[in-house]
Order: sequence, then C-alpha cells, then structure tokens
Amino acid sequence: MGRTIIIGGGAIGLSVAYHLAHRGAEDVLLLERNQLTSGTSWHAAGIVGPLRATPNMTKLASYALELFPRLEAETGMATGYRQTGGYWLARREERLDELHRVSTLGRHFGLTAQVIGADEVEVPGLDVSDHAGAMWVAEDANVNPVDLCMAYARAARSKGVEIRENCGVASILSEGGTARGVALGDGTEIEAESVVICAGAWSKPLAEGAGLHLPLQAVEHMYVVTEPMPGLPDPFPVIRDMDTGIYIKGDAGKLVIGGFEPDAKIWDAFGPEGDRPFLEMPEDWEQFMPFMEAALDLVPALAETGIQHFMNGPESFTNDTRPLVGAAPDVDGLFVAAGMNSVGVMSSAGIGRVLADWIVDGEAPMDLWEVDVARADPRAATNAHMADRMAESVADLMAMHWPFKQPKAGRGLRCSALHQAWADQGAVFGLTAGWERGLWYAENDAERELPYSVGAQSWYPIARREAARMQDGAVLLDLSPFGKFDVIGPDAVAAMNELVCAQMDVPVGRAVYTPMLNEKGGIEGDLTVTRLGSQHYRITSGAATRWRDGALLRRRFAVWRVALHDVTDDECVIGLMGAEARDILNRISDADWVDFPFSTVRDVAVAGVACRATRMSFVGELGWELNVSVTQARKVFDALSTAGAKPMGMYALEACRIEKAFRHWGHDLGPEITPLEAGLGFTIDWGKQFIGRSALEAQRTQGVTRKLCLFQVEGDPLILHDEPILEGGRVVGLTTSGAKGARTGLTLALGMIEIAPGEKLADTCARDFSFDIAGKTYPARALPRPPFDPKGERMRG
Repeated sequence: MGRTIIIGGGAIGLSVAYHLAHRGAEDVLLLERNQLTSGTSWHAAGIVGPLRATPNMTKLASYALELFPRLEAETGMATGYRQTGGYWLARREERLDELHRVSTLGRHFGLTAQVIGADEVEVPGLDVSDHAGAMWVAEDANVNPVDLCMAYARAARSKGVEIRENCGVASILSEGGTARGVALGDGTEIEAESVVICAGAWSKPLAEGAGLHLPLQAVEHMYVVTEPMPGLPDPFPVIRDMDTGIYIKGDAGKLVIGGFEPDAKIWDAFGPEGDRPFLEMPEDWEQFMPFMEAALDLVPALAETGIQHFMNGPESFTNDTRPLVGAAPDVDGLFVAAGMNSVGVMSSAGIGRVLADWIVDGEAPMDLWEVDVARADPRAATNAHMADRMAESVADLMAMHWPFKQPKAGRGLRCSALHQAWADQGAVFGLTAGWERGLWYAENDAERELPYSVGAQSWYPIARREAARMQDGAVLLDLSPFGKFDVIGPDAVAAMNELVCAQMDVPVGRAVYTPMLNEKGGIEGDLTVTRLGSQHYRITSGAATRWRDGALLRRRFAVWRVALHDVTDDECVIGLMGAEARDILNRISDADWVDFPFSTVRDVAVAGVACRATRMSFVGELGWELNVSVTQARKVFDALSTAGAKPMGMYALEACRIEKAFRHWGHDLGPEITPLEAGLGFTIDWGKQFIGRSALEAQRTQGVTRKLCLFQVEGDPLILHDEPILEGGRVVGLTTSGAKGARTGLTLALGMIEIAPGEKLADTCARDFSFDIAGKTYPARALPRPPFDPKGERMRG
C-alpha cells in the first residue's frame, strides 16, 4: 500500500499509526498541528473500562487489557496502566436489570463481573446505604494518558512511522471522489493513498471539506482533583455512580471526580481559543455543583477535603453517544476515528487496531456497524442539530438506559411527506434509523405518555390491538424510510448477479429477497430487488443502512456500465397489510388485485394516483407495499384510510416479524454471519458466480457449526439482544433479537447457537436450552417452524 497520512497526534491517531506499523505499512506519516496529546488526550481521566453493553463493543474495549501492558514491554516506557477493579453503583432497582445483563455478557467474554448487594461494596468511606446494589468488574483499570501516548509514539517510530509536530493540516485534497493527500497550513501539499482523520473535536471541518459530514460537537468537560486524602485504598477502585452520572477514581492518594451532565455546555473548537494547545477553560462551579453534591453524598469525607485542581477541557461527543469510525461512504481513501465521547484513551487500543486493519485490508475486520461512520445521516451533522443533542447526548453515557428509550432533544430530523397524515391518526412518534415514525397509535391522551419499564412494556397491549386488526381488517404501515436505489445500464443483469447470491435474471416485474455478501460469505446487506426493466432494477434496503448500502453499491458497481441513483427521498412507501387488504384496494382501484402473485410488482393506479405495488409482507399477512411520489402520497393515504385501513406502529410490526422468524440486518444478520448460518440458504443460486460464493461453498462442504434458530421462552422475560443461551449450564450462543408476539402472545427470540456439522433441525429442537436474562434463567426451546401461520397461507393466499 502507498502512503497513509494520519491527522491528529492524540491517543487515537497514535494508536492507528502504531497498529498500521504492526501490520507492515511502510509509509505512515502522522501530522499534529501542535504537540502530541495537546488537544484532549492530555487531560483525559484515564479510566480503562473493558465491559461495554454489547459483544462487539466489549471485544473492542477489552483489547486494552492486552495492549497496554504489552506496550510497556515493547518500549520500556511506563504507561501507568494498573488494574484497580471497579464498581458500577445502582441507586434504583431498575438499574440492576441493566447491570445483571451487562455482567452476564462480561462473564461470557472472560471478564470477572458480578452483581452484588450494596453491603458488599468494599470501599472504606463510601456511603452506599441508599443504593440498591452494584456491579463489580475486576478488570477495570487506570492508565496515564500522556505516558500511554508517548509509548504509542515510541513504538510507532521504532517501526518506521514518521511523526511531525507543529504541522497543521488546512484541508484534505480529493479528486473524483477519492482522497489524494493533504494541504498544510503553509500551502504545502503531501500526496497519500489514504488519509485518516483523528483530530477529535477539530475533525469536523476537515471532513466536511472532503465531503464527509460528522455529527460531532465539542463541549466543556469538567472534573476536579482533591487534596491528598489519608487512608484511601491503594489501588482505589473506579467508582461509577450511574444514577447521579458521576465517576470517581484514585490518583496518587487523591480522588478525581467527574461527571456526564445534561445540558452540556457547547464549546466552539474553532473560536479564538480553539488553536491553543493544552487548553484549560475557566472553572464553572455552577455547572459542576450537582456532581460535587453527589460526590459529597457518596464520600462524606470530601466535606473536609480541599480541591487541588478544577479541570475544564474540551471533549467531543456525537449525536448518539457512539464513536464515528471507518471508511467515508462517499470518499474513497478517506477514513475517520473521532467522537470518542470522553472514552478515547480507553478506546484507542481497539479502535486503532480495527481501523488499521480496515485501511490495510480494504474492509472492516469485524462487525463494526455500531460505530461505523456510514451510519451517520448528513443532516445530523448540522451545528443546530448537534447543539440540540448536547442537551442529553453527554448525559446518555450514564443516564438510565431504559429498553426502548427515546431521545427528546434534536427530534424531527427526518420526517416523511406523510408525517402529518400519521400524526393525524394518533401517532406517538419515535426515532428509528433517524426518521420519525409512529411507534404506536394512541386512541386517547392516556396512551400518549406511557412509562418506561425493564419488565412488561406499557405499549404492548396497544401493539396487540393494532396487530389484531389484520385478522379480519387491514392496517397501514410507514415504510417510507427504507433505502431505495435504482440500478440502470447495459451491465445491470451481470452487475446484479455478481452483487447478490440470488438469481437476478428474472422476468420483469419479479421481486426477489436476497442477501449481499462479502468475500467471506458474510451478509453485508439485506435486500429486496425488483426487476423493473431489461436494464433496470430497484434495490430496497434497510432505513438505518441507507448511507452504508449506497457506499457498498457505488464501490461494487464502479467496474460496471451501470448508473446508481438514490431515490429514497423521492417516494413514500405505504404498507397495506391484513385480510381485508385486497378488498380495500378493490374499492379504490381498478387494477386486478386477485391475479397478482406474491413477490411480483405492477404499476397501478390507486385512488387515481400512479403507484408501484409490490406483493410483499414483513408481517406475514396478505399485503402490498405501495410506492408513490411524495407529491401524491397523501391522496393515496387518505383513500386507504377512508376505505377502512387503520395505522399500525413499528412496535407492533417488530412483534409480528418475530412471529414469522423474519431476519433483521444489524441484529440477526451481519457481515460475520453467512446465509447458511442464518437459515437463508434458499436465497442462494449455486449455478452462478457471485461475491462470497467460494466461502459459502467451503462452508457447505464442511458443514455449518452454528445456526440462527427461533426460540420460544417460558416465563415472559423481556428479551432484547445478546442474552446468553445455555445448554447443560454452558453458553452455546447469544440471542440476536426478541419480542413478545403481537398475535400469538408468545415470548420469542432469534439466537445464534452452536450445532454439530450436519445437525438436523429436529435434533436441534430436541435439545434442552435455557436463557440467562437479567440474572435469571428461563427455559427455552428451539422451534421447528414459526408459530404464526407456519405455512405462509395468509401471506401468500
């Protein structure tokens, strides 16, 4: 590979440089506008917490436990890394549900994590008498951020990385949608094959100048360091008092106290002080006082202890409190690792490694969808939206993580042309994939403001009511946010056949469900492809993956004579589902809805408006998806409503799709799961060549060793994702998604489990499983077929 330029000399940029060198990259140049660590790394608290809320984030974070000690051995430089253990404190009972779930996941990944009573917290001077309990994590640790960065730098230099300080980058050079280097502040241009933005709070304008929009905002982030306190344990464990949003760590006989507040103070990284290295902003006791009061409540001895230092420094946060990492979707050769949400030092190990692998290999080394920069909606990057989000984005790190919690700040980013129509029907809107969509439809004011819960969901009876209408009536579904792409050109058939594993040379008017794979056979996209003409296909993909899917399609079609058009915003999509769907359409349309086979598409007129109707269903009922121009959609919607169709929300839709065991990308499907493992072998046409075919052939020959199965769980627990699946007391898999069926009332989950090569489904169903959910065990059994309409008679009738 050619030269790689890294912009930013903090923990993240230095880790990327170090790991690129480890991968054998021979021409790596790191540019720092001031001195190494002078942006935000130098004032980081240095807490190392390997346990995260999901498997992939835990894998990323846990790598620090391996790397930080290894760096000391490699360089001979101390990093200050020291395992201290840590407590996550819960003041409310509901928080214990989250801690039980996280600790169970941690143990599965080899961490020492357990939920304990408040009386078992062994820290002298800590008053936890008002707490409900805690989680202990033995592997929590501290590291000295500056020392760590210097070790990264020495190790990188020893492997040939060039590091230039006092060398500011003015802009990223790009040509024809490809990054080709950088321009320095003095006008000098340096060419490169890859450019990596690791400039933290200062990343946004560099990225925007190259065509990458980052939802990133700098805020004032504060902590205090006490005077020495006699009698502190050594080491002092990391303390997170989750329900007050504070953290406490030891520091050479003193305590460091910080927090993650609501209404974080916006800081302009490009204002008059934005260029100043090692910047400290003025003390702000008014902003910090709630945290200080919480700390005094937790550690009463602080009342007799002085404050040695008040630290107020810049830190960058994202709109969804997750990092922005990976390849820019619209600019080849441009990569980013920014928006670490105040855990950049700890994250530097894992983020640096996976991004270096991504740069060298040309693809992500693992499923990184949770942090992938391609998830970011360009609209979210506006300054106004990010300022709104800081009202709660910072606090979200430690605020109560309710299941199905909805953000309040920064709403209304994307609304379909039918938004008011859904609102008029009583929609209680939620944010799904950045779009405002009706989660459920309220029939009175009491149904609008429903409480959160870690147990039975207050909206579930409404979801059942909505789904029940499909038995004899019909419902309307908001499907407009789905990603929609047109592929047109003389190579369309060949390009599509290489892209996906199903056969694409089908009759015009045919709709085909098919995965899009990577070379390893993993599922990169979950698509419905419709042939609209001899050289014209429509690809429909998920709402959340629009930008990611568009980038994948653009790159794969680059060698073919086809044009790719994103038409997502041009059309509304209305789902009409239920036993009465055909009768309703017959009342307002002259088209033939009887001789209209499943999985086919026709151009029709509905209420006098031109529509494209697709006979398809994600809820397992008779139904059609109607694509209609945004300018005419309201007329069609009103006609369907007047004819008797009632709205159905996203929660009911999810509770119906699980009853049919329909897979969902990002949960049940992903780049590390193959169609054979996911139970989608029926989508594969083995008589043609396609990306990923060789890997699937090898897997078919050897036999799969894991399989995605549908489970019924007894005892009515709340299933979310990543709950361990046990057999004989041993973890044999994790759930991928779950819900309580809206029509069957059964508690169901999809889960990936270990199987013997060649194991039949009947043998799997005979095995004795249980689920570990929030610290309790529930019997479960694998189902041979979906519990609702297993033969698909309602959907295909």
